[in-house]
Amino acid sequence: MDRPPGLSVRVRLTLSYAGFLVVAGVLLLAAVWVFLDRVSHPGLLFIPDYQLAVARAFAPVAAVALGFLLVFGLGGGWILAGRMLAPLSRLTEAARTAANGSLSHRIRLPGREDEFRELADTFDTMLERLEAHVAEQRRFAANASHELRTPLAVSKTLLDVARTDPACDTGEVIDRLHAVNTRAIALTEALLLLSRADRRSFSRERVDLSLLAEEATETLLPLAEKHGVTVETRGEITPATGSPALLLQLTTNLVHNAIVHNLPGRGAVWVRTGVGPRSVVLTVENTGEKLPPELVPTLTEPFQRGTARVHSDHAGVGLGLAIVRTIAQAHDGTLTLTPRPAGGIRVTVELPGTARHAGPGTAAHAGPGTATHAGPGTAAHAGPQTAPHAGG
Repeated sequence: MDRPPGLSVRVRLTLSYAGFLVVAGVLLLAAVWVFLDRVSHPGLLFIPDYQLAVARAFAPVAAVALGFLLVFGLGGGWILAGRMLAPLSRLTEAARTAANGSLSHRIRLPGREDEFRELADTFDTMLERLEAHVAEQRRFAANASHELRTPLAVSKTLLDVARTDPACDTGEVIDRLHAVNTRAIALTEALLLLSRADRRSFSRERVDLSLLAEEATETLLPLAEKHGVTVETRGEITPATGSPALLLQLTTNLVHNAIVHNLPGRGAVWVRTGVGPRSVVLTVENTGEKLPPELVPTLTEPFQRGTARVHSDHAGVGLGLAIVRTIAQAHDGTLTLTPRPAGGIRVTVELPGTARHAGPGTAAHAGPGTATHAGPGTAAHAGPQTAPHAGG
């Protein structure tokens, strides 16, 4: 923005200090003059031109005093303003450095707590978060480019082979191209969903997380049957506020991850919903391989798939838990991952709650690919709760 040039803050503060000091001096000299005029001996008042003589004698002294106050105010004000505004100069320099693209600079203003130091600490915190966000976005862009380039490269290779080899099986090429294209579309849709959730461009409605958990579980029961994984759902009515579509996507991603990243043929998944004093909780747990504690915090990063990259039909695109985290944050909630000692992981999503509905209701799903509905307050499984392994 183009602005006309003006006086600096330091000059204005200096002139303010000096002006205030001169005005105070004028008032002080005026008070002295009035005092001298009133305490003068009454007999002296009959002397011709007495007051004029006093004024002529007092004026040089007053002028010297005002001159001294003006010089002292300008010099002292300049020094004081410089010392007071020194932290602001460092803030300006740090902001200019950040504007030029360097986010690693920190002010770290020393001294006791005051307004300038509070502003400097806040600015340092902002720079730290901004640097981490930019680094994450760069990693995300690099990973997304790699993931999108892979299906395109595979498609090109298949087409080149089909074009140069007339004897190739056209049906097989079409099937493989269909699978590659399906994966590319899934990745693109996941990226769009991640962007939409991050912008919070959705309307909020009252939803029941227990119903979403049941819907996600029933939808994925065929996948559970294919993997030989038992899926069980239980929970009371769990009212929350948010986007039904996004919260269903969140729940589906968690259950999908729990099924895919599990023990094939003998795994189990438990889905739980509950209401706390000020929040509602969705917990998805699963059996699986033991996870190193240092690996768990990285599972919510985009394109992270745990200890090894998975290339099965239902491995996902590596954005499962990244989408879950973004949706949870967009709903002012939190995502917590906890590894199970016996293997697998527990994922807990905590969202702000609403007024609790009356009448608990539960549902349970047991057995690979089957659904068993139990009465209120019952469940088909009473075992420990566990959660999905890695992001989808």
